[in-house]
Amino acid sequence: MKVAVVTGASSGIGQSAAVRIAGRGIGVILTYDRNRQGALDTVAAIEKAGGTAVALHLELGDSDGFADFRDAVAAALHDTWGRDTFDHLVNNAGFAHSSLVEDTAEEDFDRLMRVLLKGPYFLTQRLLPLMAEGGAVVNVSSNSATASAPEPGYSAYAAMKGGLNVLTRYMAKEFSPRGIRVNAISPGATRTRLSDDAFTRFPEVIPELAARAAFGRVGEPDDIGAMIATLVGDESRWVTAQNIEVSGGYGL
Repeated sequence: MKVAVVTGASSGIGQSAAVRIAGRGIGVILTYDRNRQGALDTVAAIEKAGGTAVALHLELGDSDGFADFRDAVAAALHDTWGRDTFDHLVNNAGFAHSSLVEDTAEEDFDRLMRVLLKGPYFLTQRLLPLMAEGGAVVNVSSNSATASAPEPGYSAYAAMKGGLNVLTRYMAKEFSPRGIRVNAISPGATRTRLSDDAFTRFPEVIPELAARAAFGRVGEPDDIGAMIATLVGDESRWVTAQNIEVSGGYGL
């Protein structure tokens, strides 16, 4: 059985991606930070559908813990699937923070950098020796980093996601001798718990965002999770170094 590691799968896009990937007959190691119950709910949903999943704690902003996490992944692979390697990595975990350039605190900038750029960089580095040849990496970026969707207040967040887009291309180049494909996806406005569950706290912003999408609605986590599952699937075997916007035609 193939196995995927999906970070930040206790809710939202990561949870959908984990369930969708498991639905393809792939075992899932999913991670959580503060929302342990959400991670257990994801495991339960996968197991209810006949799949296999393990939840592990990971603090993506603390790279000092990555060696221990790698060891935990290796143990889960051995104990649950009888394997020494896994096949796919989905770098999804993250958070959003909004402030204008003139108001952005250096500590907020640094935290965004640690979680959104440094985290995926060094987590992938740590896990790469455990990855089997012919697998896939999917980096979850954002359409805020594209030229078509700049929104005041997201300069630092978008800058990190832009860096992740560049990193995706370099990973694709460097990992290609091992047959490992690397792609990014860039969701548009999606109904998740990002930004401290902003859509629930500020429902008045939803109609305006929906009006900017060609399909007249905001995205749902499963809209994005389905694309992630497709990118790790065999039907995407000839796709690498791409950044695919999944936004329902935002800004058209």
